[in-house]
Amino acid sequence: MNIRLSKSVLSLSAVALIMASCGSAPTLVSTPVENIDALPLKVSELTEQQKQNWGHADLATDTIPGMSVDKAYKELIGNKKGTKVIVAVMDSGMDLNHEDLKNVLWTNKKEIPGNNIDDDNNGFIDDVHGYNFLGDSYNEQLESARIVRLGLGDAALQAKAKAEVEADYAEALAGKQRYEQILQAVKNADEAVKKELGKDSYTKEDLAGITAKDEAMQRNLAVLNQMYSFSASIPEAIKSITGGITYFTDQVNYNLNKDFNGRKPVGDNPYDITDTKYGNGNPMNTVDTESHGTHVAGIIAAERNNGKGANGVANNVELMSIRAVPNGDEYDKDIALGIRYAVDNGAKVINASFGKAYSPKAEWVYEALKYAAENDVLFVHAAGNDGANLDDYENHPNYPNDQIKNGAEFADNVITVGALANKYGSTMLADFSNYGKINVDVFAPGAEIYSTVPGSKYEFMGGTSMASPGVAGVAAVIRSQYPKLTAAQVKKIIMQSGIATKTKVVIGGDPSNNNTLANISTSGKMVNLYNALLLAESVSKGKVKL
Repeated sequence: MNIRLSKSVLSLSAVALIMASCGSAPTLVSTPVENIDALPLKVSELTEQQKQNWGHADLATDTIPGMSVDKAYKELIGNKKGTKVIVAVMDSGMDLNHEDLKNVLWTNKKEIPGNNIDDDNNGFIDDVHGYNFLGDSYNEQLESARIVRLGLGDAALQAKAKAEVEADYAEALAGKQRYEQILQAVKNADEAVKKELGKDSYTKEDLAGITAKDEAMQRNLAVLNQMYSFSASIPEAIKSITGGITYFTDQVNYNLNKDFNGRKPVGDNPYDITDTKYGNGNPMNTVDTESHGTHVAGIIAAERNNGKGANGVANNVELMSIRAVPNGDEYDKDIALGIRYAVDNGAKVINASFGKAYSPKAEWVYEALKYAAENDVLFVHAAGNDGANLDDYENHPNYPNDQIKNGAEFADNVITVGALANKYGSTMLADFSNYGKINVDVFAPGAEIYSTVPGSKYEFMGGTSMASPGVAGVAAVIRSQYPKLTAAQVKKIIMQSGIATKTKVVIGGDPSNNNTLANISTSGKMVNLYNALLLAESVSKGKVKL
């Protein structure tokens, strides 16, 4: 997961051309812009409200590459409730008591909470709001470290994993030490400037007014001004650096530690698919820092227009919490069983904001995805945050997926999502987003997304982990308004109805590497709820064939 601070945005004064359509029905919007540099650009800072809601904005009217969510509700959905749709959030634990989520939770009405009995005989005890496949575990190894620890696979796989783990461990250790040094330098500079100014807080303008009387103050001012180059305040910079230290510390202590066994508290054999009697019925986050699943859930369906922190994309859903993603790589068994749990208990959309480079038991997940397809369930998956071309599967493998080595798709219900940033133009592809003509289907807002976190709080986070639930929300709205459409049809509708642009985008943050969305994704489109609903209407009435 990549967490990014919100920055300024470049807005366009005009970006949309309306394409002709049959009759008097609303039209699909496209952006056949050859070169963003040829258009007049207006530099402006997003307001706080725009920052918090940019993923719901409309490109034509707001000049922000959102999914036209608010426009869709205003002009197309209105008061139409539709059919209730269950969306499974397969992730880390979710704050089931969050003020913006507690009223949209799926509840297994056949299960009596807390009696330690499988009342509905579905194989899971006390699964009132979902299931926890991780039990009391949280920190975990990456799959590469598990391959080394357990000797999984053949000698070649073990040698490759060992080399990666050792290299990554050294890099993480160096990163941890570097961030600790930076943090200490910032804290020292911060205290010196506070003392110089005689106050507990200050602004960038206050720094500019200080005349350095010695080299020490010159260094302090240089350090703090550098922090202001990527943070709105020094406290925010300190928070970001501290987060970096936590990230590298977790890598050193858990993710890349060849001797760590995070599965021990669970008590099962994670490489035995028949060993299913494990976990518990409480899919709640274990600590406040286990915030990923809560953030994802809010993007999908935080209660809309209730006067509280954030609005989800979907308004008529129930969220099923499946705790299966630890602080490290998920286990294939948990994902496979989690998919089957979601399908068997009524989910019509599954969001999967996770992924990994090694999958020793990938076939278990493949079979589960086929099972979901057979039962008309859509699986929405995050593309990953390495800024890499997933079509180069030898160097950048990514699991789970719906094909093997760029071959034909073995299921028609999987949609993989890359991430957009909030600045339309050459930099609208989030610099961290993976891409691939074969392996990434669409792009959606994923950088600096405001959503729910544990404790009834709200924060900005960024990553394809945030883009995927936006698309899951779009899918849920379509399935709610047009319940007769199949998962395969909904996938095609999302891919075909998105907004296309011929603008070349910077890939991986490297200005020398740029291409069009059409060349780095299957559809070449940016997901758009408004357009998707229009196309869904036409398909449902038999006017359009996919």
